[in-house]
Amino acid sequence: MSSKTNPSALLDKANQLPPLASLMTRAAAAPKSIAFAEGSDPRIVEAAVAALNAGIIRQAHLVGSQAEVEATLGAFEILDATGVEIHDPENSRIFGTLAERFVELRAHKHLSLELAKKATLDPLVFAALLVETGRADGSIGGAVATTSDTVRAALQVIGKAKSEPLVSSFFLMILPENHPLDRAAMVFSDCGMVIEPDAQELAGIASQAADSFAALVGTEPKLGMLSFSTHGSAKHERVTKVVEATAALKAARPDLIVDGELQLDAAIVPAVAASKAPTGALHGGANVLIFPNLDAGNIGYKLAQRFGGAIAIGPVLQGLAKPANDLSRGCSAGDVLAMIAVTALQAETV
Repeated sequence: MSSKTNPSALLDKANQLPPLASLMTRAAAAPKSIAFAEGSDPRIVEAAVAALNAGIIRQAHLVGSQAEVEATLGAFEILDATGVEIHDPENSRIFGTLAERFVELRAHKHLSLELAKKATLDPLVFAALLVETGRADGSIGGAVATTSDTVRAALQVIGKAKSEPLVSSFFLMILPENHPLDRAAMVFSDCGMVIEPDAQELAGIASQAADSFAALVGTEPKLGMLSFSTHGSAKHERVTKVVEATAALKAARPDLIVDGELQLDAAIVPAVAASKAPTGALHGGANVLIFPNLDAGNIGYKLAQRFGGAIAIGPVLQGLAKPANDLSRGCSAGDVLAMIAVTALQAETV
């Protein structure tokens, strides 16, 4: 009898939640190659092996010390070891190629090859370079590294998509069963990156979040532009910003269902919407919530998670040229598995 751990329990648990089961099923329809910057972390390896065994991804690039990655990998049952590639930056045969590419990417900073090689030893940079050079379809980090380091590597190596106004983030919120709201999943944005967006930036974040919701959940996004005011109930420059952002979004994206400015209850509770915003487009049915700044967004998603029992997947980055995502340092293997599916689906749309 094998003493190795079978990670299938992760899949069984995820499949109990329809939104997560849908993510994994859709990702498995066109499995991608994912790079993991923290390739020796047991949570990362367990989730990567589970995703490989289930066909959610076709290749796992585990970045880290060869000995440490092999030791962690050896604890789990893997159906096809050819789906795993270990990259030890200090001994990688492609290290020089990736370092030279980093010099090209940072040419505007006049980066020397010596400094590029030093940077490429960083697993976050190495993983991002695997994506930028087409060796992987997306990258995941942040189980050990900080958000700032993870995002910095993604921005420096992969960079913003030319068609996007900025890079922002969102959380995919999976609501518990029998939740009073009649929706299984929502997107909250921006909860992890842009501190104080102006009106145009807020409109850009909202547009990105709408597309992210459509890509991941597969249903029509309905956006609530949040404020402490509903349809002019209060006057303040912060309210004006949300009003202007809503107008800019409607002008740029007439295809979207959007309303603002709205208080939270008017955005998500039909009875409250009937009283506070009877002429609005949402009627309390928002499934994408756009927060006016990072204070509100970060507090909002954590309230929904800690008080409301929602599962928070993220922060997921949007607006990059190719997918690169950040985990919480307190993440579980199940959180990593969900992020794998999200990253794989993002790779379908960039």
